[in-house]
Amino acid sequence: MTERITGHTELIGLIATPIRHSLSPTMHNEAFAKLGLDYVYLAFEVDNQELKDVIQGFRALKLRGFNVSMPNKTKVCEYLDALSPAAQLVGAVNTVVNDNGVLTGHITDGTGYMRALAEEKIDIIGKKMTLCGAGGAATAICVQAALDGVKEISIFNQKDRFFDNAKETMKKIQDNTNCTVNLYDIADVKRMGTEIDDSVIFTNATGVGMKPYVGQTLLPDANMLRPDLVVSDVVYNPLKTRLLEIAEEKGCRTINGLSMMLWQGAKAFEIWTGKQMPVGFIKNILF
Repeated sequence: MTERITGHTELIGLIATPIRHSLSPTMHNEAFAKLGLDYVYLAFEVDNQELKDVIQGFRALKLRGFNVSMPNKTKVCEYLDALSPAAQLVGAVNTVVNDNGVLTGHITDGTGYMRALAEEKIDIIGKKMTLCGAGGAATAICVQAALDGVKEISIFNQKDRFFDNAKETMKKIQDNTNCTVNLYDIADVKRMGTEIDDSVIFTNATGVGMKPYVGQTLLPDANMLRPDLVVSDVVYNPLKTRLLEIAEEKGCRTINGLSMMLWQGAKAFEIWTGKQMPVGFIKNILF
């Protein structure tokens, strides 16, 4: 690393909390080195309270760009100059690029999720999915799934501000795609069982399962799962969450968040550098 850093090295960041567990610095720095690009990628613990000041600082320091993760994905939109069409639709951002002082927000979570399923030969097009969550990542997944042709999506979330956001997401999806979207209170256990029963995939699109919620799951009853159901989790640390452990015990096919992280990162890498991430090389390092 010291041999690569010069007076011309540009900084790309990652802002979230918690974030020290992230594999993104390893992924991007290894990719930069492999391609001989003069960038370095660092992670910063940033919450909503510090977000405005941090964005102002990044702008002043002329960072090439940065990633955004929980809990900043929706709040960061307030401090950017422009949003991509997908980010506008989702109302959240996970990737920002600085083009000569203009900060533009993009969302790559949904494309990363769908690419991860495709890489695993999991086909949900024209079918129904159920997921937990209504935050930035969950919204991006729902929007991209609908745009790609998923027939029906059932969303479960607690009745908080994200539940209200999900109502807006439902309308956007149904106005712009042929996908039917249902929104339910996560406390409605009976309904969750019914919706999972009709689905080909069940996804946890929340931070439950990672620190500080390791060992926890939003699935209220293991018997809701069946062997032919695919169960996925956006969490990748730990690689096997409690949800995925339960799913494996039930004979389900499972997919963790590592592949999604890789493909959303590959898209962000392309946005910043204009080059394709060497995905095969990075897979050998991360997997």
